[in-house]
Amino acid sequence: MRQHPGVSSRPSHETFMNISRHEQRALHVLALGGRILHEREEAPRIVAVTCVTREGMILADFDLTTFHRLRRKRLIESRSGSPYRISKRGRVCVRAQPDNQGS
Repeated sequence: MRQHPGVSSRPSHETFMNISRHEQRALHVLALGGRILHEREEAPRIVAVTCVTREGMILADFDLTTFHRLRRKRLIESRSGSPYRISKRGRVCVRAQPDNQGS
């Protein structure tokens, strides 16, 4: 089987990113349709975040530190001020789990 020039059979370095357990747990919630609600003060800085599952449950161990790590790694994104959701890069980086397939 021949490959096209410039196409590598090896996965990119992005799939081997180090992700903590808290980050991984949040990404699983987001991959299943969850979202991250954020609150701002008068300044554009985010001061509080809440990770909510598709069913409306709140992920208790999600905090601003985890949020900033996910955002810095570009694993989550927000468009036009809407709640944060998992990005395409986040979907690639999240590890597969049996319960991560949805209903």
